Amino acid sequence: MSEILKMPLNLGDVREILFNRKKIALDSKALKPVEDAYNFLNEFSKNKVIYGINTGLGPMAQYRVDEKDAIQLQYNLIRSHCTGTGNILSPLQAKACLLARLYSFLQGKSGVHPSVIILLSELINKEAVPVIYDHGGVGASGDLVQLAHVALFMIGEGHGFYNGNKMPAKEIFALTGLQPINIYIREGLGIMNGTSAMTGMGLINVIEAKKLLSASIAAASLINELVESFDDHFSSKLNEAKGHYGQQKIASLMYSLLEDSKIIKKRDEHLYVERSDTFFGEKVQEYYSIRCVPQILGPIFDTIINAEKVLINELNSANDNPIVDAVSGNVYHGGNFHGDYVSLEMDKLKIAITKLTMLAERQINYLLNSKLNEKFPPFLNMGTLGLNLGLQALQFTATSTTAESQTLSYPMYLHSIPNNGDNQDIVSMGMNAATMTSKVIQNGFQVMAIQMIMLTQAFEISGKNEGLSVFSKNIIEKLRTIYMPGKEDRTYYEDIHNMKIEISESNIFNSFIQF
Repeated sequence: MSEILKMPLNLGDVREILFNRKKIALDSKALKPVEDAYNFLNEFSKNKVIYGINTGLGPMAQYRVDEKDAIQLQYNLIRSHCTGTGNILSPLQAKACLLARLYSFLQGKSGVHPSVIILLSELINKEAVPVIYDHGGVGASGDLVQLAHVALFMIGEGHGFYNGNKMPAKEIFALTGLQPINIYIREGLGIMNGTSAMTGMGLINVIEAKKLLSASIAAASLINELVESFDDHFSSKLNEAKGHYGQQKIASLMYSLLEDSKIIKKRDEHLYVERSDTFFGEKVQEYYSIRCVPQILGPIFDTIINAEKVLINELNSANDNPIVDAVSGNVYHGGNFHGDYVSLEMDKLKIAITKLTMLAERQINYLLNSKLNEKFPPFLNMGTLGLNLGLQALQFTATSTTAESQTLSYPMYLHSIPNNGDNQDIVSMGMNAATMTSKVIQNGFQVMAIQMIMLTQAFEISGKNEGLSVFSKNIIEKLRTIYMPGKEDRTYYEDIHNMKIEISESNIFNSFIQF
């Protein structure tokens, strides 16, 4: 298996390490800044007051800690902050947290012993990860609680996952042949005092959001062809008249997908000709959920791209406290652990994905409501009206799920609650924002799965095949292998589950949609 060590990492690199299990290969060049910072701090910290080395933590920083107790201080810090509750992060999410912490340390500004970096890389390579709980951190003095569980695992205590199984950390170290870290100066605080949990979660969210956006573009293109819409609402001339990059990008992608369609109509061939009709049987303009896709998905595209930029910046930065600068020969105390950058982007991302989900739900409603579409039987019912119920109940799930995402989209960034004896008097709630965004994205995949089932059934009812774009033919053929339309009523929960897996994990739209 190929190995990777790039500085800085980009999102493609992150995807390769997390999803494709590419190994991380440390070398002496990468470790040199880490060693330099550690050696400098080891000398510099003697006879000086430096937070978290010879002082208490948080509001107790006014108390000096005796040199003989300095190592115990780090263990006390780790163990006392393992207060996580709620859901356990998936092994993939935990791995992302380790990756984010590793790259923060590789900046060479944390002063931790090089053995920390070596162990982090080995844990990532061996897919051995700590048990981390999603509740606990307020995202201001870093992801203290989440990263305390990381630190606990790295000293050989607590629990973790290995080969998909949860087990005590000491068993994982025995099975992998790895050794827990020792404490030298500030390894406890160094591991805990950063934004790496919210950043790791955020990176996965961005990757998943891109998949979801691809699915939404695909669905919008399919429905435009299905209803034989006009092509000018995704034309370059119309969308270039408004100067937003995302809008133009979405329109361009839709145009490229449908360019070879013989079903999409051109306005100058149908309406820009002399006609004497007093009533037009065909719609002059489609409903907004079909016609305004570039304007709706455009800002969502821009939001995802900006979130990627911010998260990659955070990944490739030193985000703990204090910052150790061996080059200038100083230690700087401040607040690089504060998670506002990540928190704000996660809130923006979950709002954007909720809007994407709302678009899908409205397109579902359009397909099911025969009075709106005037093309399909009620609820896409292929059986006997009255006796058979069609797909109506799938909308209940889509609507319920969308409503949950709307409520979850209240911004955590604005939900600061002072704590820690008012030492942490304004906080980011970044981890909460990241976990809620993850939930919103998974909700989006569920609604999108229902929409793909609806589209597959609608194409079956329409009988359209001749003149379809290559894109639509390929995608509908693929979707029919997951969901086969039929006249008889049946259970649908397995269809929804299988379709969700297909669009979230197999990247079926990648050959057509790339950004």
